[in-house]
Amino acid sequence: MVNTDKIIIVGDRVLIRPSKSSDKSHGGLYLPPSVVEKEKVQSGYIIKTGPGYPLPSASDEEFWKEDKATKYISLQAKAGDFALFLKKDAIELELDNEKLIIVPHTSILLLLREDDLVNF
Repeated sequence: MVNTDKIIIVGDRVLIRPSKSSDKSHGGLYLPPSVVEKEKVQSGYIIKTGPGYPLPSASDEEFWKEDKATKYISLQAKAGDFALFLKKDAIELELDNEKLIIVPHTSILLLLREDDLVNF
């Protein structure tokens, strides 16, 4: 497990631990790496999120004189969510021998949050 205490995610980015992709088809046949790499959608669990989208300051005049903290529009994604995202926008990195992915929030297609599920 990667220690994420010192990692700061910037803006609308999300840090994801990818789920293990299957190298078998539904019928049980092994897929070559070229087929697995061409998949357009990937999934994984969100580890950490950035602060969100920055808001412009209220007054544009002499904005350099203001010493206020930047305000953000928070993201929908939260740590622990299962995310389905576009693979083409993902940036892969390796920390402590673990593969992680950084994805912009706009590339996330679906979030699954366990505690929000309602039993029907």
